[in-house]
Amino acid sequence: MDKKPPECWALQPQARGLRVELTPDHSFVLPYEHFIYSEYVDREGEEVLKLVFATHEIVLNGNLLRRVEAALQKRELASVAAVAEKFRSVVGEAPPFIHEIAVISPTPAGEAK
Repeated sequence: MDKKPPECWALQPQARGLRVELTPDHSFVLPYEHFIYSEYVDREGEEVLKLVFATHEIVLNGNLLRRVEAALQKRELASVAAVAEKFRSVVGEAPPFIHEIAVISPTPAGEAK
């Protein structure tokens, strides 16, 4: 049985885009060419990292998100996924932990323009 804790972020040198996994059945990739800016805010221990692309805004809630922001800046951040809060004790306090991802999109998924 695999005892590896769930991953909520992954690095890949020279990543060409960011894969956002909303659920195991729903994900998308945003190309780094469309990256505009990020914004980090620490709200009394709850960290928020907003990633703004030309077509979507991704809002990550979690802990130790400065490391995620640094990887994004170097274009090494390959993927992000939310991990259920119940896994926080398995993951521990060392790596960044993303427990919620919100997506703001001008066009809902599945709708054609």
